[in-house]
Amino acid sequence: MDLRRVMAAAGSTSFDARSLEFRNYFFNRELERWAEYRGLRTLGRRPTYHHHGYDLANRVLVAAVLDGQNIDQLAHAYLEGHWADDADLADAETLVRLAGTVGLDGHVFLAAADSAAVADAYEANTQAAIALTVFGSPTYVLDGDIFYGQDRLEMLEQAIRKPFARTWPRVQS
Repeated sequence: MDLRRVMAAAGSTSFDARSLEFRNYFFNRELERWAEYRGLRTLGRRPTYHHHGYDLANRVLVAAVLDGQNIDQLAHAYLEGHWADDADLADAETLVRLAGTVGLDGHVFLAAADSAAVADAYEANTQAAIALTVFGSPTYVLDGDIFYGQDRLEMLEQAIRKPFARTWPRVQS
């Protein structure tokens, strides 16, 4: 999905429009704590190329899904490359190289990334996220109930085992 369009549709303020204090906290302290908590490598700062966008990387992932690939390892390689190794996810050769680290031929998915099928699926994913009022990433949806952020993974795990008592969405009066 196109996260920037999805966030804008939900009324979220872009990170660039937020205060420097917020950005420094979010991309420094918050990132450091989560990395330490999860045992992950990180730059400890906002990646150099974070403003370049992710459309190409997203379309490569969609191409791999449409090819029947399980993209968990590829998505992880992209995220780790970006957040820990300062990889530019808008750079085609970087995407190909990172795909190779998980045993995939990135050239195949890069070539398919501009296809009509991928464009249609990417747009459909974006529209579905907008319809659900997704407002950030990561977001998980289980039976219509939205769990936003990695700090909700334990709640999602519980909901998978035993759904929460109230259903969502509720009709607001």
